[in-house]
Amino acid sequence: MSPHTDPRASDVHVPAPGGGRLWAERRGTGSPVVLLHGSGMDSRLWDAVAPALSRHHDVIRYDARGLGRSAAPERAFDDVADLLAVLDHFGLRRAALVGLSMGGETVLDFALAHPGRVAALGLVGASVSGHDWPPSPETTAYAEARRRGDTAALAELELSVWAAMGRDAPGGELVATMVEENAARRIVSEHHLAGAPARAAEPLLGTVTAPALVVHGDRDHPEIAAIARRLAADIPGARGHLVPDADHYLPLRTPERLIELLLAHLA
Repeated sequence: MSPHTDPRASDVHVPAPGGGRLWAERRGTGSPVVLLHGSGMDSRLWDAVAPALSRHHDVIRYDARGLGRSAAPERAFDDVADLLAVLDHFGLRRAALVGLSMGGETVLDFALAHPGRVAALGLVGASVSGHDWPPSPETTAYAEARRRGDTAALAELELSVWAAMGRDAPGGELVATMVEENAARRIVSEHHLAGAPARAAEPLLGTVTAPALVVHGDRDHPEIAAIARRLAADIPGARGHLVPDADHYLPLRTPERLIELLLAHLA
């Protein structure tokens, strides 16, 4: 049975700041854990992880603004404010936050803005605000695809650059489906996200107080590996793990190893 139709899970529509709704799912009991996905995907990223975590925790995952089942933005929005709205909607004073890529960037920014609300951090293939990404042909191609509104090119780039293990690897069909279904939504969402306040977490990593787990795959983008090393070195007490046989879509490529690491970190 798909996790999206699991009778033990409940679908919730969370009012988003400034209008619209965020699709969320809640399952399990125990200490709360909120899962955030990356750009160009949606909460199906956690399909192979959420059920196992929910045997020990109160697990919430949601689709970021304009992606998956969440409403498209009509004005500028802020991912950190959206995460705060999710926590408040579910009455969570504190929660562990686990984010991949853009989701990792969001939870780090949130931890700096609202340290008292964060019990622990899980940073999986995370990006970090304020990081100076080196220029490359792929970043130029991304910018051009967004400028033209070329959703097919954007999806193809996403799969070639970030899903390097391909469709035949574990989770490959779901990765491709998510990327292709969200390509057009991503362009709209990222256009409105440009209005959010500029942040720079990278120089402030030494002030993060939540216990942090930093995970990335050995087949991920080289710059994600560089960021992971920086996160593990600069966040006080952070523990870093390199996971074999995983690209940027690590929760679908090697879910068992990620579940093991998260359960140990959140215990």
